[in-house]
Amino acid sequence: MTSAPSLRVILVEDSVLLREGVVRLLEEAGHHCVGALGDAGDLVAQVQEQQPQVVVMDVRLPPSFRDEGIRAALELRRAIPGTPVLVLSQYVETVYARELLADAAGGVGYLLKDRLTSLDDLDEALQRVAAGGTALDPEVVRRLISAPRDPLVSLTPREREVLELVAEGRSNASIADRLTIGVGAVEKHVSSVFAKLGLNESAEDHRRVLAVLAYLQR
Repeated sequence: MTSAPSLRVILVEDSVLLREGVVRLLEEAGHHCVGALGDAGDLVAQVQEQQPQVVVMDVRLPPSFRDEGIRAALELRRAIPGTPVLVLSQYVETVYARELLADAAGGVGYLLKDRLTSLDDLDEALQRVAAGGTALDPEVVRRLISAPRDPLVSLTPREREVLELVAEGRSNASIADRLTIGVGAVEKHVSSVFAKLGLNESAEDHRRVLAVLAYLQR
């Protein structure tokens, strides 16, 4: 290990074995783990109380083990702007990763567990993110670059109409009235838009926001 400043870290990892293992790695690297959480439910409060210099978290956390972790990272950055976050996972969630990286505040990292080859690599990423920089696994970069430039290309004309009205802030009932179709039909179109944009099951309101972002950034 190279000599580097000690950091205050909060870890969010649902697996007890992995959580304890990462805590030991952090301590071996000279850092102080001020919180080791099994889910992100109390994350904002813990960050406010413990004031870590970086938060390390997995993507898939309870209760559904889909994308709670990275959504929690986005919520944390909204609640406490500029909080350094290092995502450490086996999975690449390109839609959420793109939104996380789009934050101009910096202090963001995304590493893949299986591709970490040394404790030095982890420590270097922690130091870079804590200092306001970025640390991205090459595979994450490759996946982001290879993602379709226009995520709306696969949408049907009707789905594009529905998404445009969603972007205007209209409810499903309002969209149904505007397009003279049933609410059930609107719900099917909205679900199809989510699926084609790669928005996995999560809070309805959050997926609507991400779909609007995709529409505005086309």
